[in-house]
Amino acid sequence: MAYDLSNYLVIGISSRALFDLSTENEIYENRGLEAYCQYQLEHENDILQPGTGFALIESMLKINEIDASKRRTEVVIVSRNSADTSLRISNSIDHYGLDITRAAFTGGEPVAKYLNAFDVDLFLSATEEDVQAAVESQVASGLIYDSPNGNAAKPLEQIRIAFDGDAVLFSEESELIYQNEGLEAFIEHEKHNAEKPLPEGPFAKLLKTLSYLQFDLDASFKGTPPIRTALVTARNSPAHERVIRTLRTWNVRIDETFFLGGVSKDRVLSAFKPHIFFDDQHRHCHTAAQVVPTARVPYRNKTSAA
Repeated sequence: MAYDLSNYLVIGISSRALFDLSTENEIYENRGLEAYCQYQLEHENDILQPGTGFALIESMLKINEIDASKRRTEVVIVSRNSADTSLRISNSIDHYGLDITRAAFTGGEPVAKYLNAFDVDLFLSATEEDVQAAVESQVASGLIYDSPNGNAAKPLEQIRIAFDGDAVLFSEESELIYQNEGLEAFIEHEKHNAEKPLPEGPFAKLLKTLSYLQFDLDASFKGTPPIRTALVTARNSPAHERVIRTLRTWNVRIDETFFLGGVSKDRVLSAFKPHIFFDDQHRHCHTAAQVVPTARVPYRNKTSAA
C-alpha cells in the first residue's frame, strides 16, 4: 500500500530555508549556475550550518519520538537543486540526524506544482517566486527572512509558533479596509461585524491542524505540552472581540494572545521565543527577524483569487 502523507502534518522546506546557503546563493547570483554547481560538488562533504527554518524542523520531527508507534509529522525537502548537487544537502541532513527521507529536486524548475503531490500543509522557502507560486496553489507558505545571528536558536522544551491575525490566520478583508480607508473605518467595520466570524486566511487550516495535534498530544503526553501557539496582532479593543469569537467558532486553541494596538511586535516575540513567526507585512517581518525566525506570508494575486 502506498504511503499516505495526508495522514500527517507535512512541512515542505527548501534547502536554503533549512540550511545557511548564503555563500552558495551569492555565487549563483553573481557567477551563474555552472559556478554554483561546481562549488557544491567541490564542497560536497562540507557540512552546512543550520538556517532560519532548522530549529522548527528539528523540533517538529522530535514529535515523532513521543510515541514510536504513532508518527505524526513528515518533512519533505523541496528544492531547485539537481540530484547531482543535492548530496551536500543529504550529507548535512544525515550529520544532524534529521529524520527526513523524502525530497523533490527539480533541477531548476519551479517547485510549487509538486507541493500538493506531497500533501504539504506548510511550505517554507527563501525564494520569493516559489513562495508566491505556492500561495497561488493555496498552500500555506512563508518567505523565510535571514537573521543577523543566523537563527541558531537554542533547543526549547516546546515547539512555539506565533501568527499574525489578518491576512494570515484570517482573510485580508479587514486588513484591506484598514489600508484603504484608515483606522476609524476599520474599527467601525469590526464593531458592526463583531459577532460574524472572520473568513479563513491562508494559515487557518494549518492552525486547525496544529490545534488538533495539540489535543492529540496532550492526551498521551505527560509534562510540558509539546506545542504552544500565540496570536500576535496589531488589533486592540474593540476590534479584538471578533477575533475571539472567530477562534471559538473554529474550536481551535491559541495558548497566548497579544492585542498590541500598534505597539511593536518584536519585544513580545523576543519574550515568547517562537521557532517561527508568520506575518503578512514586511515592516513587521523585518523587525521581528532581528530577534526570532520569521517568514512573510504573501497575498494571493487578485486574478487567481477571483
